[in-house]
Amino acid sequence: MTQTFEGSLAELEKIVTEMETGDLPLQHALELFERGIHLSRYCQQQLNDAERKVELLVKGQDGTILTTSFDKEND
Repeated sequence: MTQTFEGSLAELEKIVTEMETGDLPLQHALELFERGIHLSRYCQQQLNDAERKVELLVKGQDGTILTTSFDKEND
């Protein structure tokens, strides 16, 4: 099964919600924590990769990064 950013984030949110109840056996809590760390690292890597891709797409011909705001309205 291919892991997606969105699916991983949803699973991570579910884990956080489950762990917040505090009614888990220690072993299960540790397993959820371990899975949560794995998902968190995966999501962070996906975000880092996306950021690098955006930087490549907006790099000027001379190699400088053209910085623009994502929420800037189109003129």
